[in-house]
Amino acid sequence: MEFADVIRVARCERVTLHRPHVPKVEATLAITSHHLIVAPLQGSELWVVHSNVDHVDRRSQGVTGGSLYLLCKDLRRLQLDILGTDLFTKVADTLEDLSRVDEPGLQYPFFYQPQTPLLEDGWAAFAPETELNRMLVPGDQWRLSHVNAGYKVCRSYPELLLVPRALDDSEVAVAAQHRQDGRFPVMAYRHVPTGAVLVRSSQATATYNSNSGGAAAAVRRCKEDEKLLACILGSDKRGYIVDTRTHHTATTAKVSIPSLSR
Repeated sequence: MEFADVIRVARCERVTLHRPHVPKVEATLAITSHHLIVAPLQGSELWVVHSNVDHVDRRSQGVTGGSLYLLCKDLRRLQLDILGTDLFTKVADTLEDLSRVDEPGLQYPFFYQPQTPLLEDGWAAFAPETELNRMLVPGDQWRLSHVNAGYKVCRSYPELLLVPRALDDSEVAVAAQHRQDGRFPVMAYRHVPTGAVLVRSSQATATYNSNSGGAAAAVRRCKEDEKLLACILGSDKRGYIVDTRTHHTATTAKVSIPSLSR
């Protein structure tokens, strides 16, 4: 992907910026590879990194242009009034595409160039392997795994992970294919005195039955995924599931689970 192919317009004049509890201002809008910059005629500039934009809502007003509502992940809500239909469409398409870039190597931290001398190398501030080893104990049922080297299994997981020792990396990779976005169950935290672990994952992928006449969805069985969960819980442990999604998102993604006795 080339950013030049995505940015349809890099500069836009006479844009009106609306923010809650702040008077509206006329400004110049600039769009770079990683930032949306709003520069008013007076006052300080507003910089918003594209990855912070969660949703772009466009409301066209015909030939006069339209308004863009940017809903940000830090709970900010910005409104941009843009003159001209063509310019409005190009800005909207550009911001939508830039806010959806999911390739790790194209994210802003990999392009950031500090203006002052570095006091320390942040990438070497700590060693992931050392920190993860702190959660392991002698004779542990967990181990370090490089199954996600190069982010080839899950783009949103780190390259080094803690997985059950009873599974080899090939089985873990198969289990990841059974989970949405490849987010298979991995250890995120361990309470060493009790041995209790906090495991994170996405829900299992669903398949839709086209013969049901509706949008019925069901989860297919995956022996590697079931083995992974069995290794975490064992036969004498009890686990709790905490769904951190919104009620609407969880209800929309609800699927039926086949009986494990089949």
